[in-house]
Amino acid sequence: MTGAPSLLVPASLRAKAQGLDDRLAGLGSVIVAFSGGVDSAYLAWAAGRVLGARALAVTADSPSYPDTHRQLARRVAREFGLAHEFIATAEIERPEYRSNPANRCYYCKHTLYADLTALARARGFAAVVDGSNADDRGDYRPGRQAAREFGVLSPLDEAALAKDEIRALSREAGLPTWDEPASACLSSRIPYGNEVTPEKLRTIERAETVLRDLGFRVCRVRHHDETARLEIAKDEMARALDPDINARLVTALKALGYRHVCLDLQGYRLGSLNDALTLRPIS
Repeated sequence: MTGAPSLLVPASLRAKAQGLDDRLAGLGSVIVAFSGGVDSAYLAWAAGRVLGARALAVTADSPSYPDTHRQLARRVAREFGLAHEFIATAEIERPEYRSNPANRCYYCKHTLYADLTALARARGFAAVVDGSNADDRGDYRPGRQAAREFGVLSPLDEAALAKDEIRALSREAGLPTWDEPASACLSSRIPYGNEVTPEKLRTIERAETVLRDLGFRVCRVRHHDETARLEIAKDEMARALDPDINARLVTALKALGYRHVCLDLQGYRLGSLNDALTLRPIS
Protein backbone atom coordinates (compact mmCIF):
# COMPACT_ATOMS: atom_id res chain seq x y z
CA MET A 1 0.00 0.00 0.00
CA THR A 2 3.04 2.24 0.02
CA GLY A 3 3.03 2.83 -3.75
CA ALA A 4 5.66 4.97 -5.46
CA PRO A 5 7.73 7.37 -3.37
CA SER A 6 5.74 10.53 -2.68
CA LEU A 7 7.12 13.95 -3.56
CA LEU A 8 5.57 15.16 -0.29
CA VAL A 9 8.15 13.18 1.68
CA PRO A 10 11.53 14.95 1.50
CA ALA A 11 14.72 13.03 0.88
CA SER A 12 15.93 13.74 4.43
CA LEU A 13 12.85 12.08 5.89
CA ARG A 14 13.10 9.16 3.52
CA ALA A 15 16.69 8.70 4.70
CA LYS A 16 15.46 8.51 8.29
CA ALA A 17 12.86 5.93 7.29
CA GLN A 18 15.58 3.89 5.61
CA GLY A 19 17.66 4.17 8.76
CA LEU A 20 14.73 2.72 10.72
CA ASP A 21 14.43 -0.16 8.26
CA ASP A 22 18.15 -0.85 8.51
CA ARG A 23 18.01 -0.88 12.30
CA LEU A 24 15.07 -3.30 12.33
CA ALA A 25 16.77 -5.55 9.80
CA GLY A 26 19.90 -5.58 11.95
CA LEU A 27 17.92 -6.72 14.98
CA GLY A 28 16.74 -9.78 13.10
CA SER A 29 13.50 -10.33 15.01
CA VAL A 30 11.42 -8.14 17.31
CA ILE A 31 8.36 -7.97 19.50
CA VAL A 32 6.71 -4.56 19.08
CA ALA A 33 4.86 -3.02 22.03
CA PHE A 34 1.83 -2.04 19.95
CA SER A 35 -0.68 0.25 21.66
CA GLY A 36 -2.54 1.13 18.48
CA GLY A 37 -1.35 4.74 18.52
CA VAL A 38 0.42 6.67 15.76
CA ASP A 39 3.99 5.78 16.70
CA SER A 40 3.67 2.13 17.58
CA ALA A 41 1.43 1.51 14.56
CA TYR A 42 4.06 2.86 12.19
CA LEU A 43 6.77 0.89 13.98
CA ALA A 44 4.70 -2.32 13.81
CA TRP A 45 4.03 -1.72 10.11
CA ALA A 46 7.71 -1.08 9.37
CA ALA A 47 8.81 -4.10 11.36
CA GLY A 48 6.29 -6.32 9.60
CA ARG A 49 7.40 -5.07 6.20
CA VAL A 50 11.11 -5.51 6.95
CA LEU A 51 11.03 -8.69 9.06
CA GLY A 52 7.81 -10.45 8.07
CA ALA A 53 6.95 -13.27 10.47
CA ARG A 54 10.02 -12.38 12.56
CA ALA A 55 8.09 -9.34 13.83
CA LEU A 56 5.25 -9.81 16.33
CA ALA A 57 3.07 -6.89 17.39
CA VAL A 58 1.71 -7.34 20.92
CA THR A 59 -1.07 -5.22 22.43
CA ALA A 60 -1.78 -5.03 26.16
CA ASP A 61 -5.35 -5.81 27.21
CA SER A 62 -5.88 -3.80 30.37
CA PRO A 63 -8.54 -1.61 32.05
CA SER A 64 -6.01 1.23 31.80
CA TYR A 65 -6.43 1.47 28.04
CA PRO A 66 -9.66 2.28 26.19
CA ASP A 67 -11.20 -0.31 23.94
CA THR A 68 -10.90 2.11 21.00
CA HIS A 69 -7.11 1.59 21.15
CA ARG A 70 -7.46 -2.18 21.04
CA GLN A 71 -9.88 -2.01 18.14
CA LEU A 72 -7.56 0.29 16.19
CA ALA A 73 -4.62 -2.05 16.82
CA ARG A 74 -6.72 -4.98 15.62
CA ARG A 75 -7.74 -3.07 12.49
CA VAL A 76 -4.17 -2.12 11.57
CA ALA A 77 -2.94 -5.67 12.09
CA ARG A 78 -5.75 -7.10 9.98
CA GLU A 79 -5.48 -4.61 7.11
CA PHE A 80 -1.70 -4.86 6.85
CA GLY A 81 -1.26 -8.54 7.59
CA LEU A 82 0.76 -8.07 10.77
CA ALA A 83 1.42 -10.94 13.16
CA HIS A 84 -0.49 -9.70 16.20
CA GLU A 85 -1.43 -10.92 19.67
CA PHE A 86 -3.05 -9.55 22.81
CA ILE A 87 -1.73 -10.20 26.30
CA ALA A 88 -3.49 -9.41 29.56
CA THR A 89 -1.45 -7.15 31.81
CA ALA A 90 -2.12 -6.70 35.53
CA GLU A 91 -0.65 -3.33 36.45
CA ILE A 92 -3.97 -2.36 38.09
CA GLU A 93 -3.34 -5.11 40.67
CA ARG A 94 -0.08 -3.53 41.81
CA PRO A 95 -0.49 -1.37 44.96
CA GLU A 96 2.28 0.95 43.69
CA TYR A 97 0.27 1.61 40.54
CA ARG A 98 -3.14 1.94 42.19
CA SER A 99 -1.82 4.55 44.65
CA ASN A 100 -1.14 6.73 41.60
CA PRO A 101 2.22 8.32 42.43
CA ALA A 102 3.91 10.75 40.06
CA ASN A 103 5.88 7.84 38.59
CA ARG A 104 2.79 5.67 38.08
CA CYS A 105 3.79 5.13 34.45
CA TYR A 106 6.95 3.37 35.62
CA TYR A 107 4.94 0.58 37.26
CA CYS A 108 2.70 0.21 34.22
CA LYS A 109 5.62 -0.09 31.82
CA HIS A 110 7.52 -2.31 34.25
CA THR A 111 4.61 -4.75 34.16
CA LEU A 112 4.28 -4.57 30.38
CA TYR A 113 7.99 -4.93 29.62
CA ALA A 114 8.38 -7.80 32.09
CA ASP A 115 5.66 -9.64 30.19
CA LEU A 116 7.03 -8.76 26.74
CA THR A 117 10.64 -9.68 27.52
CA ALA A 118 9.49 -13.00 28.98
CA LEU A 119 7.49 -13.62 25.80
CA ALA A 120 10.50 -12.70 23.66
CA ARG A 121 12.70 -15.19 25.52
CA ALA A 122 10.10 -17.92 25.25
CA ARG A 123 9.52 -17.36 21.52
CA GLY A 124 13.11 -16.65 20.52
CA PHE A 125 12.74 -13.00 19.51
CA ALA A 126 15.94 -10.98 19.65
CA ALA A 127 14.54 -7.72 21.05
CA VAL A 128 11.53 -5.86 22.38
CA VAL A 129 10.94 -2.44 20.79
CA ASP A 130 8.60 0.41 21.65
CA GLY A 131 7.21 3.48 19.88
CA SER A 132 9.06 6.23 21.73
CA ASN A 133 10.09 8.91 19.24
CA ALA A 134 12.54 11.80 19.15
CA ASP A 135 9.97 14.25 20.52
CA ASP A 136 9.58 12.19 23.69
CA ARG A 137 13.09 12.95 24.89
CA GLY A 138 12.13 16.19 26.65
CA ASP A 139 8.85 14.99 28.17
CA TYR A 140 8.32 13.59 31.67
CA ARG A 141 8.06 9.86 30.97
CA PRO A 142 8.87 7.62 33.95
CA GLY A 143 8.19 4.59 31.76
CA ARG A 144 11.53 5.18 30.04
CA GLN A 145 13.28 4.00 33.21
CA ALA A 146 11.45 0.68 32.96
CA ALA A 147 12.41 0.44 29.29
CA ARG A 148 16.08 0.85 30.19
CA GLU A 149 15.86 -1.74 32.96
CA PHE A 150 14.48 -4.35 30.56
CA GLY A 151 16.65 -3.41 27.61
CA VAL A 152 13.69 -2.28 25.49
CA LEU A 153 14.83 -0.46 22.35
CA SER A 154 13.27 2.59 20.69
CA PRO A 155 14.10 2.43 16.96
CA LEU A 156 11.99 5.49 16.06
CA ASP A 157 13.99 7.59 18.50
CA GLU A 158 17.25 6.05 17.28
CA ALA A 159 16.29 7.09 13.74
CA ALA A 160 15.58 10.64 15.04
CA LEU A 161 11.99 10.43 13.81
CA ALA A 162 9.69 13.05 15.34
CA LYS A 163 5.91 12.80 15.67
CA ASP A 164 5.05 14.91 12.62
CA GLU A 165 7.49 12.92 10.52
CA ILE A 166 5.94 9.65 11.68
CA ARG A 167 2.52 11.01 10.74
CA ALA A 168 3.79 11.91 7.25
CA LEU A 169 5.31 8.47 6.73
CA SER A 170 2.20 6.80 8.13
CA ARG A 171 0.02 8.73 5.72
CA GLU A 172 2.18 7.67 2.79
CA ALA A 173 1.95 4.06 3.97
CA GLY A 174 -1.84 4.28 4.11
CA LEU A 175 -2.04 3.68 7.85
CA PRO A 176 -5.40 4.81 9.32
CA THR A 177 -3.56 6.01 12.44
CA TRP A 178 -1.68 8.79 10.65
CA ASP A 179 -3.94 11.59 11.93
CA GLU A 180 -5.12 10.03 15.18
CA PRO A 181 -5.00 12.47 18.11
CA ALA A 182 -2.34 11.94 20.76
CA SER A 183 -3.40 9.26 23.20
CA ALA A 184 -2.53 8.14 26.70
CA CYS A 185 -3.76 5.59 29.20
CA LEU A 186 -7.00 6.30 31.05
CA SER A 187 -5.17 6.50 34.38
CA SER A 188 -3.59 9.74 33.17
CA ARG A 189 -7.00 11.39 33.67
CA ILE A 190 -6.82 10.87 37.44
CA PRO A 191 -4.81 13.40 39.50
CA TYR A 192 -1.68 12.01 41.14
CA GLY A 193 -2.30 10.74 44.65
CA ASN A 194 -5.90 9.74 43.92
CA GLU A 195 -6.34 5.98 43.74
CA VAL A 196 -6.71 4.35 40.35
CA THR A 197 -9.58 1.85 40.32
CA PRO A 198 -11.26 -0.16 37.57
CA GLU A 199 -14.51 1.65 38.37
CA LYS A 200 -12.99 5.08 37.79
CA LEU A 201 -11.36 3.91 34.57
CA ARG A 202 -14.67 2.58 33.24
CA THR A 203 -16.39 5.86 34.07
CA ILE A 204 -13.70 7.87 32.31
CA GLU A 205 -13.84 5.64 29.24
CA ARG A 206 -17.63 5.98 29.04
CA ALA A 207 -17.40 9.74 29.51
CA GLU A 208 -14.88 10.14 26.70
CA THR A 209 -17.02 7.93 24.49
CA VAL A 210 -19.84 10.42 25.07
CA LEU A 211 -17.61 13.24 23.82
CA ARG A 212 -16.48 11.31 20.76
CA ASP A 213 -20.06 10.30 19.94
CA LEU A 214 -20.96 14.00 20.02
CA GLY A 215 -18.25 14.68 17.46
CA PHE A 216 -15.38 15.91 19.64
CA ARG A 217 -12.06 14.71 18.29
CA VAL A 218 -9.34 16.04 20.62
CA CYS A 219 -10.56 15.80 24.19
CA ARG A 220 -9.93 14.46 27.68
CA VAL A 221 -12.16 13.93 30.71
CA ARG A 222 -10.10 14.67 33.81
CA HIS A 223 -11.63 12.81 36.73
CA HIS A 224 -11.85 14.84 39.95
CA ASP A 225 -14.10 12.59 42.02
CA GLU A 226 -17.62 13.97 41.43
CA THR A 227 -16.39 16.56 38.92
CA ALA A 228 -15.62 15.93 35.26
CA ARG A 229 -13.21 18.57 33.96
CA LEU A 230 -13.39 18.59 30.18
CA GLU A 231 -10.35 19.53 28.15
CA ILE A 232 -11.35 20.09 24.53
CA ALA A 233 -9.28 21.41 21.64
CA LYS A 234 -9.78 25.17 21.39
CA ASP A 235 -11.09 24.97 17.84
CA GLU A 236 -13.80 22.58 19.08
CA MET A 237 -14.64 24.38 22.31
CA ALA A 238 -17.45 26.50 20.86
CA ARG A 239 -19.42 23.34 20.10
CA ALA A 240 -19.39 22.41 23.77
CA LEU A 241 -21.20 25.68 24.51
CA ASP A 242 -23.84 25.15 21.85
CA PRO A 243 -27.10 24.86 23.88
CA ASP A 244 -28.16 21.52 22.38
CA ILE A 245 -24.70 19.90 22.55
CA ASN A 246 -24.15 21.33 26.02
CA ALA A 247 -27.39 19.91 27.37
CA ARG A 248 -26.72 16.47 25.89
CA LEU A 249 -23.18 16.49 27.23
CA VAL A 250 -24.14 17.46 30.76
CA THR A 251 -27.05 15.02 30.90
CA ALA A 252 -24.94 12.09 29.66
CA LEU A 253 -22.04 12.76 32.03
CA LYS A 254 -24.28 13.22 35.04
CA ALA A 255 -25.89 9.90 34.19
CA LEU A 256 -22.44 8.37 34.67
CA GLY A 257 -22.28 9.68 38.24
CA TYR A 258 -20.64 13.09 37.91
CA ARG A 259 -22.35 15.86 39.87
CA HIS A 260 -20.46 18.67 38.16
CA VAL A 261 -19.38 19.03 34.53
CA CYS A 262 -16.80 21.77 33.96
CA LEU A 263 -15.19 23.07 30.77
CA ASP A 264 -11.50 23.93 31.17
CA LEU A 265 -11.04 27.25 29.39
CA GLN A 266 -7.37 26.50 28.72
CA GLY A 267 -8.50 23.72 26.40
CA TYR A 268 -6.80 20.39 25.81
CA ARG A 269 -3.10 20.17 26.56
CA LEU A 270 -0.96 17.08 26.72
CA GLY A 271 -0.19 15.89 30.25
CA SER A 272 -1.96 18.76 32.01
CA LEU A 273 -1.94 16.88 35.31
CA ASN A 274 1.86 17.12 35.24
CA ASP A 275 1.50 20.88 35.77
CA ALA A 276 1.66 20.33 39.53
CA LEU A 277 4.95 18.45 39.30
CA THR A 278 8.43 19.92 39.60
CA LEU A 279 10.22 16.99 38.02
CA ARG A 280 12.82 16.74 35.31
CA PRO A 281 12.21 14.66 32.19
CA ILE A 282 13.61 11.14 32.12
CA SER A 283 15.74 10.76 29.02
